[in-house]
Amino acid sequence: MIDILSKEQKRIAVLGGGSWGTALMKLITDSSKKDSQISWFLRNEQDAEEFKQTGRNPKYLQSVDFSNKNIFFSSNINEIVEISDILILAIPSAFVHETLKNINIDIKNKIIISAVKGLIPNENLIMAEYFGKYFKLSLRNFVVITGPCHAEEIALERLSYLTIASENLNLAGEIAQYVDNHYLKTEISDDIYGTEYSAALKNVFALASGIAHGLGYGDNFQAVLISNAIREIKRFVDVVHPIGRDIKSSAYLGDLLVTAYSRFSRNHIFGTMIGKGYSVKTAKIEMNMVAEGYYGVKSLYEINKQFNIFMPITEAVFNILYTNKPPAYEIKLLTDKIR
Repeated sequence: MIDILSKEQKRIAVLGGGSWGTALMKLITDSSKKDSQISWFLRNEQDAEEFKQTGRNPKYLQSVDFSNKNIFFSSNINEIVEISDILILAIPSAFVHETLKNINIDIKNKIIISAVKGLIPNENLIMAEYFGKYFKLSLRNFVVITGPCHAEEIALERLSYLTIASENLNLAGEIAQYVDNHYLKTEISDDIYGTEYSAALKNVFALASGIAHGLGYGDNFQAVLISNAIREIKRFVDVVHPIGRDIKSSAYLGDLLVTAYSRFSRNHIFGTMIGKGYSVKTAKIEMNMVAEGYYGVKSLYEINKQFNIFMPITEAVFNILYTNKPPAYEIKLLTDKIR
């Protein structure tokens, strides 16, 4: 593993130019580690050029100003990877493999930080498993960034919290320094698997919350739904990765709450549209943004076939999105399964 404290190795890059990638870059440029060499991979070359000229992301969080003299932009992922020691991945899970398959540089000695809140579709892998399979990356070089945290509130510099998880707690603590600033607080954890799976599950439950909202269910039902959701998370992560963890901590319960209830939650918005009668195809077109829960629920449903864990909310969302079951019918069935 590289020594991220050494003076000659403070080269950090963000891969991904969406709202979350933009928020993470803001955290990095606002952190106390001003001596880092910072790079940014933007897939669209035109976006990269416009960003250089204006100092703002032309598509996401457009109110955030960046001092571009401190950032190297490129639409060539290998160029960015080659000059960086620490890579922060902020690409929607559905596009991770398509983007990273173009990397032809050995990255197993780099630090990989996943800010992806989902699983690799079709392969049903969390990011730790994906990087181990395709890049032979050791878990000692792998870090997870998870919430509760919305990109929009980072842009507004509202007090926010992140959990930094790694099997190497010293590494987690050092990575926290790259994002810590006056409006962000961090906590470290050694639970890579639990935080990754929980981040994927909470998107599914935010979809369920949105569907119920779109159908006209009120706050009373929402409270019961989300209290059952955290128990569903606990049942799942305790089986797939049984270690000691406090499911009530912010990385699990906190992230669930902010995703299920916030007006910034794209999963909640997507679910609301489905509850109001939009088709999946129409909702995806109207949003023009990725709702991770749409892809995540299929992976989680398939993973659970081998465990047979009681997951009625996940099953209901899967049936609605992938088997064309009427939302009103599935949520009515769900009301008899949760208390």
